[in-house]
This record gives sequence, C-alpha cells and structure tokens, in this order.
Amino acid sequence: MKDIFSGLLLLLLLTVLPARGKEVRATIVYDDVASPIPNARVDSSQLWITTTDLKRATRFEVKPQGVCRDELCFPLPKARLEEFVHKDSAGSWFNLTAFAQLVHQPVAHDEAMSAWYFGLRSDQRQIMNSLTAPNFTLPDIDGKMHSLSDFRGKKVFLVTWASW
Repeated sequence: MKDIFSGLLLLLLLTVLPARGKEVRATIVYDDVASPIPNARVDSSQLWITTTDLKRATRFEVKPQGVCRDELCFPLPKARLEEFVHKDSAGSWFNLTAFAQLVHQPVAHDEAMSAWYFGLRSDQRQIMNSLTAPNFTLPDIDGKMHSLSDFRGKKVFLVTWASW
C-alpha cells in the first residue's frame, strides 16, 4: 500500500511540475539595474517571477487597478488575467514577459546565462523621441575638440562603445 501511495504521489508531482515551468536562478535587467532572481520560472520563453521579486526588481506591483509603479498604472485585461498572474502554494507569480508584450517593451533573453533584459516601454520611447540630446564636447582622433551643438540642424551619427 505504501508503494502505491508513493507511486501516486510521484505521478502527481510529475504532472504538476511541467505546468509550473522550470525553476531557475535568473538575472533581470530593468531600467538598467540588474537584479538577481533566486526563484524564477521559465515556461515556453515566458519569465514568471514572484510578486515580491517584481516589486524589488522593477518597482512595479500588482494592484486591483493593474500593474503600478507610483502614479503610473497599466491595467491588465480581465479576460486574460491568468496570462499575467498565477497563485499557487509557493506564492503569487507574475509573467514579466507577457507584461512586456502588453506595454510594447522589447525583451532580450540569454538562455545560457539565464539573463533577461527589458528595454524601454513604448511610453518611455515616446518621451525619449521628444527630448533634445545634451550638449557635450569630445576630441576627435587628431585631438581637435567638437561639440554636439556645432552640428545643430545637421544629421549626426554617434558611435559609442563600452567595455562592460
């Protein structure tokens, strides 16, 4: 009888685990800040994190009116709520990649490093398109100084590089 019970328990666990996704340690880069996530779940390229990690890594939190940070709130479609929020015995989980799709936020994922980079949301990109770049002065290859303001009204192509 004990063997039958153990076998049924194992079978039950095997059927439940794939539905939850694979648990991994992940790193999320959000607003250019890297946050380690000790217990993330990955299911079909969807990143699920606890609501506690959501607030810590992104400063967003799930509220009745939607996913909010300060006064900024994105309502979640009620008909699709299960795509974004899931509760189980381990806690409340949030699908950060589904949220990124909802707010038109690009996502880059390195599976080998278990790293996820979240770019600017569509509302942030609109703000960035309307801003004027700050003036700066840098030397060219011959040491001659050039300021961005010297090229006002002209098209400028800037190339940058960082070692990190």
